[in-house]
Amino acid sequence: MKLVALDIDGTLVRHGETTPSPATGAAIAELQALGVAVVLASGRMFPGTVAIARHLRLETPLICQQGCAIHTHDGEMLHCFPIDREAALDIVAYARRIDRPYEWFNPVRYVVSRSTPEALEYGRVSGITPEFRPDPELSGIDPTGVGIISSHEEASAVHRALAELHGDRLHLLDFPSVTVAVAPEANKGHALSLLCTDLDIDRSDVVAVGDSVNDAPMLAWAGQGFAMAQADRYALDACDEVLPDEPDALATLLEALVRAGRSGRRMR
Repeated sequence: MKLVALDIDGTLVRHGETTPSPATGAAIAELQALGVAVVLASGRMFPGTVAIARHLRLETPLICQQGCAIHTHDGEMLHCFPIDREAALDIVAYARRIDRPYEWFNPVRYVVSRSTPEALEYGRVSGITPEFRPDPELSGIDPTGVGIISSHEEASAVHRALAELHGDRLHLLDFPSVTVAVAPEANKGHALSLLCTDLDIDRSDVVAVGDSVNDAPMLAWAGQGFAMAQADRYALDACDEVLPDEPDALATLLEALVRAGRSGRRMR
């Protein structure tokens, strides 16, 4: 084991909390002391991701925004994957036809056609202030993604429509009430593979933990993928093992990884 990749929201930071538990933080510190790289792989934008990294005193590169970008801690982008602009504009046209708010973003700016609870919450966890204007596509941003904010009931129909528009040119992510489109190569699994190449780490030496659709590619790519008990069906399908539904299950796993690292054995 040479690297542990951790999703933030719903995994490292439990719902309703703002920072990792003390036990989780202590286990991460012990992993680092053993020489294990700990990498954050988040759907958050850079500011919200680096805030957690600094809290944990991590120095490894950061996988942000579903894998659209990999940053150093000073904000430099090591890798970035923009969405095809023509496809993004087609999504905007569809959002306008069905009269749904839409988001247009890059790694540091988040512009939404009108204020919604979902946009405000994403801005909060990402550590940025959402920009609201009726025409986000004219904000001067070269986008890494675009999303349509609908409802839990409508999201499946939105996904199907976007897949019919440009299914081969997009990677679609289904969140409860938001359907996000990014470039095909913009996912946490691909980002993690690039980062491991940069660090000369083989995938068999990687452990990944997550809970959501955007974690599924990295759970499948890693040598060992663990899903949280409350994970969605995408993460559950991609993982090798599901963590027990108990308080601080992530800390328990990381403590077991510490013990395995000390003994030089592989987790089973």
